[in-house]
Amino acid sequence: MKRTSRDIRTANRYEVLRQIIAASPTSRQELAAATGLSLATVATLVGELLDLRMITEVGFEDSAGGRPRGLVAVNGSGGALIGVDIAETYVHVELFDLALNVLARADEDVRPGESLPEQVVAHVAAAVGSVVAQAGIEGARVLGVGVSVPGQVDRATGISEYAPNWDWHNVPLLDLLTEHIAYPLYLDNPLRASAVAELWFGAARGRGNAVVVNLGTGVGAGLVLGGGLHRGVSNSAGEWGHTTLVLDGRLCHCGNHGCVETYVGAPGIMLNLRELSPGSTLLHPEDQTATIDALARGVAARDPVAVKVVRDTARYLGAGIADLINLFNPEVVVLSSWVAATLGEPLVAEVREAVARHALPRPLAATEIVLSPIPTDPVCLGAATFALEGALQTVGQRSPRRTVRAKGRIAPST
Repeated sequence: MKRTSRDIRTANRYEVLRQIIAASPTSRQELAAATGLSLATVATLVGELLDLRMITEVGFEDSAGGRPRGLVAVNGSGGALIGVDIAETYVHVELFDLALNVLARADEDVRPGESLPEQVVAHVAAAVGSVVAQAGIEGARVLGVGVSVPGQVDRATGISEYAPNWDWHNVPLLDLLTEHIAYPLYLDNPLRASAVAELWFGAARGRGNAVVVNLGTGVGAGLVLGGGLHRGVSNSAGEWGHTTLVLDGRLCHCGNHGCVETYVGAPGIMLNLRELSPGSTLLHPEDQTATIDALARGVAARDPVAVKVVRDTARYLGAGIADLINLFNPEVVVLSSWVAATLGEPLVAEVREAVARHALPRPLAATEIVLSPIPTDPVCLGAATFALEGALQTVGQRSPRRTVRAKGRIAPST
């Protein structure tokens, strides 16, 4: 689609604010150098952000032989953002200030059999209400809620088009959430959210090309190409978890056989364990989290079954990551999400060895493989940036906030 001048201005405003958040305090000259925009354009955009109270003047710094440079910083109290991480087994919600510092957190377990859209929406509404109450902020300060849901999503319509692990098809998720939450809502998926989080604050910061491997119940790869998030033509890029790893292999929820996800996602790792040692005390058949936790403890204690399961999982994962390295030639591959965080460096060490057996030497030599360094939930953090982007897109065209009287709806105060 051809971008309008308004689209370009919004994108530039967003990029300037992103740089200020990443490097507060900073000068207009430094922002021009970082963004590639002219100093005049940066000065105009900084003025707009000052008018919106998203940033503030914080003093001056000396410059070599010239007038002191004015410094600006993000105004953390200028608003609040909420990030929602909907996963197959949990809903995690975090509330941030404008500097993207976490002010409150809430969790809801999604138990087996609770995957109907209405049930998931109820969990999200409860957790959003909880973080707003914990933070003690006025609802009117919440600029938006970024919502991440696994699978294929249509950002424009707010529809979850396909979530294979729940067998969701064309679920109007944002419409359902709007019945309970009156803040502006923005939908995307965890691959994009985790990639943006790493680009802003994590291992991909300052890198032009990166792959963020999301290891949870589901599996995928967020892509940073040419210094920006790569979405693909239909916001579907990165579905690496549904590429074929083993011909005629395990049946996947997507209907195909041998997908990467069936060997390295949490259920796949449980199956790796079950096939190796069906009676193992490490296996908790109905609890993914408990099984992955037990494997991590087992590896630390050098339990031979745990070590073998993690090594076998890393062999599959390494072969798949080698494909990503050969295809995209990234500077860094980041292992993210809860499975990677739980299994930690022992998994990464095994993955590095496995990748070295499969990747081409030249792209491999240029690539680091690391764990995500982000201390909070990367998906919530990335989802919050989608809410920030949406808030900037609506500058100058906002309609008055709605007053909601429906019982149980979380609404901004007027």
